[in-house]
Amino acid sequence: MENKTVASPNPYDYQENDIVAIFEKIEAQPNSFPLLYQLPTGGGKTVVFSEIVRRFYEKYKMKSIVLTHRKELCAQTSKALKRVGVQNKVIDSKVEKLRKNNPFQCYVAMVETLKNRLRDGKLEVSDIGLVIIDEAHHNSFKKLLGKFQNAVIIGATATPLSSDASFPMNKTYKELLVGENIQALIDRGFLAKPKIWEYEVELQTLQTGQRGDFTVSTSDALYSSQAMLDLLLSSYLEHSLGKKTLIFNNGIVASQKACAHFNSAGIQARHLDHHTPDSERKEILQWFKKTKGAVLTSVSLLTTGFDEPSVQTVILNRATTSLTLYHQMVGRGSRRLKSKKNFIVIDLGNNCSRFGKWNESVDWNEIFENPEAFSQKMNHYSETVVHAMPSTLRTKFPNSLEIAFDIVAAHKEALEQGIKPQTVIRDSIRQHAKMCVENSESTTEALELAKSLDKEIAWRVKEYAKCLGKTTKNYRDWLESDYNSRLQILIQKFLARQHALAPLAS
Repeated sequence: MENKTVASPNPYDYQENDIVAIFEKIEAQPNSFPLLYQLPTGGGKTVVFSEIVRRFYEKYKMKSIVLTHRKELCAQTSKALKRVGVQNKVIDSKVEKLRKNNPFQCYVAMVETLKNRLRDGKLEVSDIGLVIIDEAHHNSFKKLLGKFQNAVIIGATATPLSSDASFPMNKTYKELLVGENIQALIDRGFLAKPKIWEYEVELQTLQTGQRGDFTVSTSDALYSSQAMLDLLLSSYLEHSLGKKTLIFNNGIVASQKACAHFNSAGIQARHLDHHTPDSERKEILQWFKKTKGAVLTSVSLLTTGFDEPSVQTVILNRATTSLTLYHQMVGRGSRRLKSKKNFIVIDLGNNCSRFGKWNESVDWNEIFENPEAFSQKMNHYSETVVHAMPSTLRTKFPNSLEIAFDIVAAHKEALEQGIKPQTVIRDSIRQHAKMCVENSESTTEALELAKSLDKEIAWRVKEYAKCLGKTTKNYRDWLESDYNSRLQILIQKFLARQHALAPLAS
């Protein structure tokens, strides 16, 4: 089977159904009635809106404009429009003033560029009857849309959820039209089927920023740790060795370390981020395209405006609270080819448990109509994290995947199982002892690490005391002192056992 998602003069039946439905909406509603259209990544949104532009001009003899947020998307859109016979012009910094009676049926422009052209009076918009907004979830076009008060407005996106929670999509668009879903496109052979491997990762050290997603600094601290680098490599070796692989990261440090870790293991890997010069970026992407089994690790790139059907594996080496970003990342591997019916997803950020598997059904209308409820659900993940180990302390335990311990949950479980509450403290001490041993080469070093846990121990003891109810300060002080003493003893026992077993192992 050939790649069915490439733009074609003849839309597929599901695309044709959507085109017909959109024109019915256009004809039924007055001008400037904003409509939002959803179709999954790889479903061919560009095919749909290119055909809409062509038919709109044929029917109404009015020009269209397609707005994008990246120059790569401008070039792709222009080519797609040409393939269906639409004369179009990309409005960039090189464009001088266009005469009113020019031959173009459609303009393609980046938002900021269009703002500048309109400000400078270099573009006449009175004859534009249709505005299409690609990647509409960015939702940053509201002021600009005021320039097209008599035009039909259509937004297109794979995920109708605004990137700005304070400005939901339903404030810009009056209605959502949902296209074919991911599983249906897989069943019909238009998209590749995902084989998903999930690894439960301890994310307690991650913190959320002002926009609600996990911060780069805390992500870098976690995913740059030796334990996570080893997990990344081992998961790749187990499920994706020899396959063309994309690795998505949240921070540049983590991406660079991942690249170095793969290279040191004898695996061809390159790194890309927004600081990479254009010439080098083009060279790396060309290398990735032509090289069998290539591994490309990146940050803030390749989620949109990048189409490489030969990608066989996508590794989510990060966690995100953005449903849109989640779908964009996984979607980079979903292109279907004659030789590619399946692709692999390796999730190292608990994203599948947070959002559901990529090909599971999503009620987009519910999310569009009630975005606040969905945002609250995502915020729950950060709000339930009562305590997180500081990143400066986390770096002292690079070989430990699990560094958090939910005292309240453990106490509740002990009560439900009829176990003495003291087992909570016992299990907490065992985890701390294991962490110290895993990251030390001697007893002295392990005991020094234990001292660095003083504040963590104090917090756990305080939480445990709350679970018990009324406790005196003397009792809490004793608990903390006893915890430290038992931790030191257990560390020495663990290390003595290791030394005893070492001769047998050799």
